Amino acid sequence: MALLQQVLFYRELGLPLKEIGPLLQAPETERRRVLESHRHLLELKKQQLEGLLQLVDDTLGGNHMTKPKITRADIDAAKEQYAAEAKERWGHTDAWKQSQGKTPDMAGMEEIFRGFAALLGTDPADGAVQAQVKNWQQFITDNLYHCTDEILAGLGQMYVCDERFAANLDKYGEGTAKLMSEAIAIYCKNK
Repeated sequence: MALLQQVLFYRELGLPLKEIGPLLQAPETERRRVLESHRHLLELKKQQLEGLLQLVDDTLGGNHMTKPKITRADIDAAKEQYAAEAKERWGHTDAWKQSQGKTPDMAGMEEIFRGFAALLGTDPADGAVQAQVKNWQQFITDNLYHCTDEILAGLGQMYVCDERFAANLDKYGEGTAKLMSEAIAIYCKNK
Protein backbone atom coordinates (compact mmCIF):
# COMPACT_ATOMS: atom_id res chain seq x y z
CA MET A 1 0.00 0.00 0.00
CA ALA A 2 1.43 3.42 -0.87
CA LEU A 3 2.71 5.55 1.95
CA LEU A 4 -0.29 7.84 1.62
CA GLN A 5 -2.66 4.89 1.76
CA GLN A 6 -0.91 3.57 4.86
CA VAL A 7 -1.12 6.93 6.59
CA LEU A 8 -4.78 7.30 5.65
CA PHE A 9 -5.50 3.73 6.76
CA TYR A 10 -3.94 4.27 10.18
CA ARG A 11 -5.62 7.68 10.54
CA GLU A 12 -9.01 6.16 9.66
CA LEU A 13 -8.42 3.65 12.44
CA GLY A 14 -7.87 6.59 14.77
CA LEU A 15 -4.15 6.19 15.34
CA PRO A 16 -2.46 9.45 16.33
CA LEU A 17 -0.21 10.90 13.60
CA LYS A 18 2.76 10.96 15.98
CA GLU A 19 2.59 7.14 16.14
CA ILE A 20 2.12 6.56 12.42
CA GLY A 21 5.64 7.61 11.32
CA PRO A 22 7.45 5.06 13.50
CA LEU A 23 4.81 2.45 12.70
CA LEU A 24 5.52 2.82 8.97
CA GLN A 25 9.15 1.84 9.63
CA ALA A 26 8.34 -1.01 12.02
CA PRO A 27 8.66 -4.67 11.03
CA GLU A 28 5.48 -6.45 9.98
CA THR A 29 5.26 -8.27 13.32
CA GLU A 30 5.25 -4.96 15.20
CA ARG A 31 2.61 -3.45 12.90
CA ARG A 32 0.49 -6.55 13.46
CA ARG A 33 0.77 -6.21 17.25
CA VAL A 34 -0.20 -2.55 17.06
CA LEU A 35 -3.21 -3.36 14.88
CA GLU A 36 -4.28 -6.11 17.26
CA SER A 37 -4.09 -3.67 20.19
CA HIS A 38 -5.96 -1.04 18.25
CA ARG A 39 -8.59 -3.60 17.23
CA HIS A 40 -9.33 -4.07 20.92
CA LEU A 41 -9.87 -0.33 21.26
CA LEU A 42 -12.23 -0.34 18.27
CA GLU A 43 -14.17 -3.23 19.82
CA LEU A 44 -14.62 -1.17 22.98
CA LYS A 45 -15.90 1.75 20.91
CA LYS A 46 -18.27 -0.58 19.07
CA GLN A 47 -19.61 -1.92 22.37
CA GLN A 48 -20.04 1.62 23.65
CA LEU A 49 -22.01 2.61 20.54
CA GLU A 50 -24.16 -0.51 20.77
CA GLY A 51 -24.84 0.29 24.42
CA LEU A 52 -25.79 3.87 23.55
CA LEU A 53 -28.10 2.68 20.78
CA GLN A 54 -29.77 0.28 23.22
CA LEU A 55 -30.07 3.11 25.75
CA VAL A 56 -31.78 5.31 23.13
CA ASP A 57 -34.10 2.46 22.11
CA ASP A 58 -34.98 1.78 25.76
CA THR A 59 -35.64 5.46 26.39
CA LEU A 60 -37.80 5.75 23.28
CA GLY A 61 -39.69 2.67 24.47
CA GLY A 62 -40.50 4.37 27.76
CA ASN A 63 -37.89 2.65 29.90
CA HIS A 64 -35.67 4.51 32.34
CA MET A 65 -32.15 5.42 31.34
CA THR A 66 -29.39 3.14 32.57
CA LYS A 67 -25.64 3.54 32.46
CA PRO A 68 -24.00 2.13 29.28
CA LYS A 69 -21.83 -0.97 29.77
CA ILE A 70 -18.81 0.60 28.04
CA THR A 71 -18.15 4.19 29.01
CA ARG A 72 -16.00 6.92 27.54
CA ALA A 73 -13.65 6.41 30.49
CA ASP A 74 -13.16 2.77 29.44
CA ILE A 75 -12.22 3.89 25.94
CA ASP A 76 -9.91 6.63 27.24
CA ALA A 77 -8.16 4.10 29.49
CA ALA A 78 -7.64 1.75 26.55
CA LYS A 79 -6.25 4.65 24.48
CA GLU A 80 -3.81 5.52 27.24
CA GLN A 81 -2.69 1.92 27.44
CA TYR A 82 -2.21 1.82 23.67
CA ALA A 83 -0.22 5.08 23.67
CA ALA A 84 2.03 3.77 26.43
CA GLU A 85 2.62 0.56 24.48
CA ALA A 86 3.50 2.46 21.29
CA LYS A 87 5.89 4.72 23.20
CA GLU A 88 7.51 1.72 24.86
CA ARG A 89 8.10 0.05 21.50
CA TRP A 90 9.28 3.03 19.46
CA GLY A 91 9.93 5.81 21.93
CA HIS A 92 13.66 5.17 21.81
CA THR A 93 13.92 5.49 18.02
CA ASP A 94 14.92 8.63 16.20
CA ALA A 95 11.88 8.21 13.95
CA TRP A 96 9.57 8.32 16.99
CA LYS A 97 11.23 11.42 18.36
CA GLN A 98 11.16 13.13 15.00
CA SER A 99 7.54 12.26 14.30
CA GLN A 100 6.25 13.81 17.52
CA GLY A 101 4.03 16.75 16.68
CA LYS A 102 4.38 16.34 12.92
CA THR A 103 1.29 16.30 10.75
CA PRO A 104 1.77 15.06 7.18
CA ASP A 105 0.58 17.35 4.42
CA MET A 106 -1.74 14.96 2.59
CA ALA A 107 -2.31 17.34 -0.30
CA GLY A 108 1.45 17.67 -0.72
CA MET A 109 1.86 13.90 -0.74
CA GLU A 110 -0.81 13.50 -3.41
CA GLU A 111 0.83 16.27 -5.44
CA ILE A 112 4.14 14.40 -5.44
CA PHE A 113 2.48 11.15 -6.54
CA ARG A 114 0.65 13.01 -9.32
CA GLY A 115 4.00 14.57 -10.27
CA PHE A 116 5.52 11.12 -10.73
CA ALA A 117 2.50 10.01 -12.76
CA ALA A 118 2.90 13.06 -15.01
CA LEU A 119 6.44 11.85 -15.76
CA LEU A 120 5.36 8.38 -16.92
CA GLY A 121 7.25 7.45 -20.08
CA THR A 122 10.26 9.52 -18.99
CA ASP A 123 13.59 7.83 -18.33
CA PRO A 124 13.91 7.27 -14.55
CA ALA A 125 17.42 8.80 -14.72
CA ASP A 126 16.05 12.01 -16.28
CA GLY A 127 16.69 15.15 -14.23
CA ALA A 128 13.00 15.91 -13.78
CA VAL A 129 12.30 12.43 -12.41
CA GLN A 130 15.35 12.57 -10.15
CA ALA A 131 14.20 15.98 -8.85
CA GLN A 132 10.85 14.40 -8.01
CA VAL A 133 12.63 11.67 -6.02
CA LYS A 134 14.52 14.35 -4.11
CA ASN A 135 11.21 16.13 -3.43
CA TRP A 136 9.70 12.86 -2.15
CA GLN A 137 12.59 12.18 0.20
CA GLN A 138 12.42 15.75 1.52
CA PHE A 139 8.66 15.50 1.95
CA ILE A 140 9.02 12.38 4.11
CA THR A 141 11.74 14.08 6.16
CA ASP A 142 9.69 17.25 6.61
CA ASN A 143 6.42 15.51 7.40
CA LEU A 144 7.20 12.18 9.04
CA TYR A 145 10.78 11.30 9.98
CA HIS A 146 14.32 11.69 8.66
CA CYS A 147 14.27 9.73 5.42
CA THR A 148 17.79 8.43 4.90
CA ASP A 149 18.93 7.11 1.54
CA GLU A 150 18.72 3.61 3.03
CA ILE A 151 15.09 4.12 4.08
CA LEU A 152 14.27 5.67 0.71
CA ALA A 153 15.87 2.74 -1.15
CA GLY A 154 13.81 0.32 0.94
CA LEU A 155 10.63 2.22 0.16
CA GLY A 156 11.47 2.16 -3.54
CA GLN A 157 11.83 -1.61 -3.51
CA MET A 158 8.62 -2.01 -1.55
CA TYR A 159 6.69 0.02 -4.13
CA VAL A 160 7.08 -2.78 -6.68
CA CYS A 161 7.63 -5.86 -4.49
CA ASP A 162 4.42 -5.43 -2.54
CA GLU A 163 1.45 -5.54 -4.89
CA ARG A 164 -0.60 -3.41 -2.47
CA PHE A 165 1.90 -0.56 -2.78
CA ALA A 166 2.06 -0.95 -6.54
CA ALA A 167 -1.71 -0.97 -6.90
CA ASN A 168 -2.16 2.15 -4.80
CA LEU A 169 0.60 4.10 -6.52
CA ASP A 170 -0.63 3.01 -9.93
CA LYS A 171 -3.98 4.64 -9.16
CA TYR A 172 -2.18 7.87 -10.09
CA GLY A 173 -1.23 6.35 -13.43
CA GLU A 174 -0.33 2.83 -14.56
CA GLY A 175 3.40 2.38 -14.03
CA THR A 176 3.84 5.04 -11.33
CA ALA A 177 5.13 2.49 -8.80
CA LYS A 178 7.68 1.13 -11.27
CA LEU A 179 8.87 4.60 -12.24
CA MET A 180 9.24 5.62 -8.60
CA SER A 181 11.08 2.41 -7.73
CA GLU A 182 13.51 2.66 -10.63
CA ALA A 183 14.08 6.37 -10.12
CA ILE A 184 14.70 5.92 -6.39
CA ALA A 185 17.23 3.13 -7.08
CA ILE A 186 19.13 5.41 -9.48
CA TYR A 187 18.92 8.36 -7.07
CA CYS A 188 20.29 6.35 -4.13
CA LYS A 189 23.00 4.71 -6.25
CA ASN A 190 24.25 8.08 -7.51
CA LYS A 191 24.45 9.76 -4.10
